[in-house]
Amino acid sequence: MGKTILSILGILLAIWLVFMVIGMIISALKFLIWVGFLAVIGAIIVTLISRMAKSK
Repeated sequence: MGKTILSILGILLAIWLVFMVIGMIISALKFLIWVGFLAVIGAIIVTLISRMAKSK
């Protein structure tokens, strides 16, 4: 009986761990996408400012 309960708890723990890891990976990817997006916006702003400075 105890072995059955521990097996069920082990399976539930493994399922919980898989979902936690998937959630962490997705949140890390979302963070990196935002960092990349902000980097692109920053590069565009710097490029536009440098072009405006050259035209004067």
